[in-house]
Amino acid sequence: MGREISSDEILCEDTFQSRLRSETSLVMQWFKENAFDPADPASGGLELEAWLMDDDGLPSERNLEFLNQLKDPAMEPELAAFNFEFNSEPHRLVCRCFSDFEEELGRHWLKARNTAETLGLRPMMIGIPPTLRESHLSLDTITPSERYRLLNERLFQLRGGKPLKFDIDGRDRLSMVQDHLMTEAACTFLQVHLMTSQSDEARTYNAMQAASAAIIAVSANSPFLYGRRLWEETRIPAFESAVNLPGPRGVDGRQASRVTFGDRYLKSSLMELFIENLDTYLPFLPMVSDSERDELVHLKLQNGTIWRWNRPIIHAAAGQTPHLRIESRVMAAGPTVIDVIANTAFAIGLTLHLAKQDGREERLPFELARRNFYACAKRGLGASIVWLDGDVRDAQELIRNQLAEAAELALIEAGVSALDASHYIGIIRARARNGQTGAAWQRAHANYHGNDHQTLVQAYLDRQDDGQPVHRWTH
Repeated sequence: MGREISSDEILCEDTFQSRLRSETSLVMQWFKENAFDPADPASGGLELEAWLMDDDGLPSERNLEFLNQLKDPAMEPELAAFNFEFNSEPHRLVCRCFSDFEEELGRHWLKARNTAETLGLRPMMIGIPPTLRESHLSLDTITPSERYRLLNERLFQLRGGKPLKFDIDGRDRLSMVQDHLMTEAACTFLQVHLMTSQSDEARTYNAMQAASAAIIAVSANSPFLYGRRLWEETRIPAFESAVNLPGPRGVDGRQASRVTFGDRYLKSSLMELFIENLDTYLPFLPMVSDSERDELVHLKLQNGTIWRWNRPIIHAAAGQTPHLRIESRVMAAGPTVIDVIANTAFAIGLTLHLAKQDGREERLPFELARRNFYACAKRGLGASIVWLDGDVRDAQELIRNQLAEAAELALIEAGVSALDASHYIGIIRARARNGQTGAAWQRAHANYHGNDHQTLVQAYLDRQDDGQPVHRWTH
């Protein structure tokens, strides 16, 4: 989804659909032949989206200038000219892997900070900057790219020209209509990738769905949008509204969007989702490529334009055994490098733990997992959720007293060093102890200092640069 359109690609929905069907058939054959990498040990990776902010704490639309000066192949532009993205190397989930993640991200982030400073800018990792206003995001601030232009054009073509409607009700309320998709760019993510074996694929995917509520509660970092105080993770309703296209009707009768938590657990295989991609979703960007069938170019593009909060991924490259990954897309960026790695460790550890729980799908029905997810997106650690076996728990207490330890032990069992697991999950445990997520800190700062969002951003950036985890930040 992130690649640019090449000059030899054309838009043709019928041909795209034919090639998508052919590639899906090939993938189905791979599943039948157990052709995927056994993922032993598993590996993980992350993508981190970020902002460029000026001296006044406002978004700065200079990402191409910044990236041209940075010259870092791990960094690339995003949809809005304010944004860029870091892509980590994959790391085997053994030994000191999370320390390795921290060293890698820290090294690239320091280089980004130093480069931005020469331009009078500061990079910021956050879900949504509090100073962002609707006037910042328009087609005038889109990153120059044929791909991004077509995304916007195709969205409204499929919507029959109807504008997007936003109605987000939190402490404040945001109601508006837009004739562009740029509010998507308001939302910046930490995306965590977990490689899985074919034998564990469905169990691991379902576990990540169930874990998403706790993951988003403890990592919340997006309480503001366009000056309004809304959900702890306002990214969730904002992104769902920004790419609002009707999708298939689920087993529960609801009509899903292309941005979706889904409507059921998997029965046996990730293949179920790729069949759904083919049979029930129209092509969003029907760009036809002359690539080889086993490169899965059309399958990947279709999958990348269905924004599941937990997304199945097939990696296929020439000369390599294909492998399966699950991408968690529920977390916001930031607040600091060490928080990002702690969030990554917790997401992976809790998923591994839940994947080993016998009968978990019956003990936590899908509809409850979905309700938990949206409750935690709205209220963060203050949410009340229904956990395994109908146990009603406060999210903060559940994470502090049960889930942090479970994630830590699961990482150790997977081969991560006890020192690494204890260190990074310890940050999650401390955050759950005092309740200070990034979203909670932002709200508290606004309560103490008033709605001076520029001062809030400057204070956030100073603490981000200091590098202490968010649970230790002062107001």
